[in-house]
Amino acid sequence: MSDIKPPLDPHPLSEYVAWAGNRNKDPILGVFKEKMPKESGKVLEMASGSGMHVNFFAPHFEHLHFHPSDKDIEVFDNIKKLTGDHSNDNIADPVHLDLTDPKTWFNAGKPSSFAAIFCINIFQVAPISIADGMMECATHLLADDGFLLIYGPFQVDGQCTTESNKDFHDTLSSAGVSEWGLKDVADLKTAAAKHGMELKEQINMPVNNFSLIFGKT
Repeated sequence: MSDIKPPLDPHPLSEYVAWAGNRNKDPILGVFKEKMPKESGKVLEMASGSGMHVNFFAPHFEHLHFHPSDKDIEVFDNIKKLTGDHSNDNIADPVHLDLTDPKTWFNAGKPSSFAAIFCINIFQVAPISIADGMMECATHLLADDGFLLIYGPFQVDGQCTTESNKDFHDTLSSAGVSEWGLKDVADLKTAAAKHGMELKEQINMPVNNFSLIFGKT
């Protein structure tokens, strides 16, 4: 894949999303190798998009069973195609999970059935209001010692932490879409607290991103 940055396009099957995903997958894998359980278990991905991340991670954790999900059922065929192309037999078929629609929040599985949940690069183009659904789902679906990992660029205490993140935030904001822009870690913490979750660890990642790890209080 080319290192040249494509034009901004948040569609999950766009060249831009593929470029961004290819750039961040190895650093995230490094965090997963430290944090994922060593025993067998289930892992849910929220907002799986094209399925590139779940299909990259799954072969590194053969003892875990991965469950992709997304609000857009149009991406399901692509997720399943990648799973077949890579012969990843520890990835389930995707399920419909729309964090803006409470009727879908618990489609992914039974209470306390997941060892981990992760969501990558969603909040810069999604409304912060989905954090409530995400945290309520996590409280319901995670085992007591499980974790939710949210990866992406964020503001901290109302400020962008670098000039490049400020430039990215300004670019997103200039698109004229009200929910586009870097969200604040504090808002995720507020949503978490309403649903019995708390920020356990904030990990600095390459290109000024964060891995935010939440767990039950």
